[in-house]
Amino acid sequence: MSIPQKPKSSHWADVTAFRIIKEKGDKPRYVCASGITPSGTVHIGNFREIISVELVVRALRDLGKDVRFIYSWDEYDVFRKVPKNMPNREDLETYLRMPITMVPDPWGKEESYARANEKEVEAILPEVGIFPEYIYQAKEYTSCRYAEGIRRALERRDVIRRILDKYRAEPLPDSWWPVVIFCASCHKDTTTVEHWDGAYGLSYTCSSCGFKEALDFRRQGNVKLRWRVDWPMRWREEQVDFEPAGKEHHSDGGSFDTAKQIVREVYDHEPPVTFKYDFIGIKGQGGKISSSTGNVISLKDVLEVYQPEVVRYLFAGTRPDTEFAISFDLDVIKIYEDYDKCERIYFGKEQVDPKKLERERRTYEFSQVERAPASMPLQVPFRHMTTLVQIYEGDLDALMAQEFPSVSGEEARRLRRRAQCAWNWVTTYAPEEFRFSLRVDEETLEPLEDSHRKVIQRLYHLLETEWDSLDEARLGEAVYAFCEEEGLTAKDFFPSLYRVLLGKDRGPRAASFILTVGKEKILTILGRYL
Repeated sequence: MSIPQKPKSSHWADVTAFRIIKEKGDKPRYVCASGITPSGTVHIGNFREIISVELVVRALRDLGKDVRFIYSWDEYDVFRKVPKNMPNREDLETYLRMPITMVPDPWGKEESYARANEKEVEAILPEVGIFPEYIYQAKEYTSCRYAEGIRRALERRDVIRRILDKYRAEPLPDSWWPVVIFCASCHKDTTTVEHWDGAYGLSYTCSSCGFKEALDFRRQGNVKLRWRVDWPMRWREEQVDFEPAGKEHHSDGGSFDTAKQIVREVYDHEPPVTFKYDFIGIKGQGGKISSSTGNVISLKDVLEVYQPEVVRYLFAGTRPDTEFAISFDLDVIKIYEDYDKCERIYFGKEQVDPKKLERERRTYEFSQVERAPASMPLQVPFRHMTTLVQIYEGDLDALMAQEFPSVSGEEARRLRRRAQCAWNWVTTYAPEEFRFSLRVDEETLEPLEDSHRKVIQRLYHLLETEWDSLDEARLGEAVYAFCEEEGLTAKDFFPSLYRVLLGKDRGPRAASFILTVGKEKILTILGRYL
């Protein structure tokens, strides 16, 4: 094991990995951490932290380092608000102020509300190649694992208060304590610490139910540290070397700022290497994504439209401190085109500036769920795939069998996933001009002027007799020539052709579309106009 002389590449994940090793020294194992409170649907903004850490983990492992990647579910936090997108909201409101793990699953499938939100994420992260070690903070606290960390915070309560007061308009009262106690009777956090015995004993009263109790927090796990103290305590407990945070946490006096000071002055430990990541929006949707308000798009939603490699590309190809929006409009096509270009650059099929080459190649490697393919996969542009899936009316088995009969294995899996994403996009998000349905079974004829009908008939005979020798360029030239000979402009004729084929005035590029649809279907439609 050794300290590298420079980053593996100029990619931000490699630069961060190099910085971790440089600042933390050559260690037998590095710990990279992430985590969230499962207070609602874990959204794509939360996912930015998860994948940012995972990319740095990959960068460290590529340098031959042993890495522990931990993800903490802060499920012992208080249930403060019922998100708007939850069912049975009135029932859930009766559990406010309790630990999230004590709130029932409103869908009735899991043992708790917290577990329902956790399992949704844990089930889908492997699809994008992310496999953290999960730590469940309710289990850790209720097993009294953090008793020593709690005692240290109580012993240095004045130090913590002094740090926090530096950033407050009004100082914390003398009655403030760095702990929250969940009432052993009603389970709410509506408690007041009455006394601490200087060691492990706390006594409290509950304003909700009037319950009083003296406890030993080495044996009773209903005491937890407040967030700004809990975070640095766990840095020390888990020996965390790297953990990023959102820009609100990185603000002056924000939770990361105070945690750095608390971990040094209270827990005698150095804070982890970090960077701040920016917000993610949804194009066309204003405001910050928020689990508590229910204003969310989840990773599952994004994977309906973007194949896993393209999801990873979105994040690997964007610096974490850059705000960007997830698009579900026509930008989807551009994003797929950008990914495909990156793939061509990686395999030397497209040339770029040498400085850009290194970054593009590394971005492509980070975009892969596992490892980069040995050779360049078959590329089917997303735009073209949207045409194919509509021709086959969403029948992906037929599409794969007819269009890609020789493709197999991982390449076939990726193509099929892209086809599924294309179908999902077309049927849910695509603008109307992208949607069509072939009029193969439509018996009603379009009313056509004689000149338009003659071009259709001439096109039919060309396709019938010379299909095997036609390519897009020759077919296009022929259609333009037929129009000219019949005294038409292509601009006048093409709406008629699209109405005959699709029942609408516009559609995909005609020549390419006709050849893609296939001889049998096209002749069936055009033959009605002979």
